[in-house]
Amino acid sequence: QVQLVESGGGSVLAGGSLRLSCTAEGAFFLINQMAWYRQAPGKQRELVAVMNSRGSPRYADSVKGRFTISRDNAKNTVYLQMNSVKPEDTAKYYCNTSDEQYKWGQGTQVTVST
Repeated sequence: QVQLVESGGGSVLAGGSLRLSCTAEGAFFLINQMAWYRQAPGKQRELVAVMNSRGSPRYADSVKGRFTISRDNAKNTVYLQMNSVKPEDTAKYYCNTSDEQYKWGQGTQVTVST
């Protein structure tokens, strides 16, 4: 069974940067479109970024130009580089396939303050 393990979150000032990592433990390789999602308190989980196995990314309008998704198939790991973060980026961040195939991990909390 695949276990998703997210890391790299923390507290950061607005305008700063963070790099999130997600490893799919137990997976032989990342064959699907991998994605990052986030969920803020009281809000539904939303899709932030998606990358297919060929490396073509897509982003939510709210993070376009600031976040970059990447993947290392050899390490079964997907990354999210977050630059120029804003308070509205505060949320718990999760990874999964774009069709939410795997069981959700614990996520990693990102808190942006002014």
